[in-house]
Amino acid sequence: MMWKLYCIISLFIEVAFCNTVPSNGLAPLIPLNDGNTIPSFGLGTWLGFKDKGLPVQTSSESVVKAVEAAIDAGYRHIDTARIYDTEAEVGKAVNKKIQDGVVKREDLFITTKLWNDKHAREDVVPALRESLARLNLDYVDLYLIHWPFATYPNNTIDDNIDFIETWQGMVEAKRLGLTKSIGICNFNINQLERLMKSSDVVPAVLQIEVNLNLQQDQLRQYCRDHNITVMGYTPFGMLFPNKATPNAPPPRVDDPQLVAVAKKYGKTVPQIVLRYLFELGVVPIPKSVNVDRVKENIGIFDFELKKEDRDLLKSYNKNFRTIDLSGPWGMSKNYPFEINE
Repeated sequence: MMWKLYCIISLFIEVAFCNTVPSNGLAPLIPLNDGNTIPSFGLGTWLGFKDKGLPVQTSSESVVKAVEAAIDAGYRHIDTARIYDTEAEVGKAVNKKIQDGVVKREDLFITTKLWNDKHAREDVVPALRESLARLNLDYVDLYLIHWPFATYPNNTIDDNIDFIETWQGMVEAKRLGLTKSIGICNFNINQLERLMKSSDVVPAVLQIEVNLNLQQDQLRQYCRDHNITVMGYTPFGMLFPNKATPNAPPPRVDDPQLVAVAKKYGKTVPQIVLRYLFELGVVPIPKSVNVDRVKENIGIFDFELKKEDRDLLKSYNKNFRTIDLSGPWGMSKNYPFEINE
């Protein structure tokens, strides 16, 4: 009887141990150029835009549930932004997991972003304080300039404000301890060079679109040369048929070659794509409010791709952009790229 009881207790301990996620999460930590570290995988919370450039509204606390599930699954990096309209839901989930003792604040890496209508130097710190209030946090781990161009509150272009001025406000936000690290999104190489010549503070992170169709080789190499970590948004690009535009190049998620690669490793095609980006040195931040998909996406750290499979995935690079914002903002002097050039 005692032996049976011992076996039951031992099994319970083993199961509990196996289901425990380390406090630092599943994704390896990457050192940043400012002495901080960033988890090499994160959860994106941008749900896209509706007509007229308004963000898609969340429903039934879907982002709260997704963030809670992500933290339980081993994510320690959550990405949001003022324009996403998800900061409050992210903050609610994060604070609940802290209060429940699942994680400590220092275990988590929270990223948010400055929107284009707050690019004046004196507006940067107040904008971050507003984001912190929505998140219900004392600081974020990373604050990013969302785009290199400024706009008025009605989203029309304001070319009177240069991102050099905006960066000065970002440096002030870091000095005040409101953010541990600062960086930028969607800057091109020329803009990065201008920014770094203007300041002693080098961006810790550049967040850009990276996926199979847009692998950004030159920009990633520039960042490697200057010790700037690359985060990749929209990591699936046009992979899913329901998201693909008619002019989008292959592949799709049911591509026979990709399916064969996934089968070889016992993984899904999205996991293969995410692993490839990770091996490129990119921090992927796939977005999803589907709890099962959130859990699946992070399962990329128990295998490595063989060279022939990396070569296949590299062959899909067509310099094709998923995110097209040239319509409202393409005339700005600081618009960073041509669409599908």
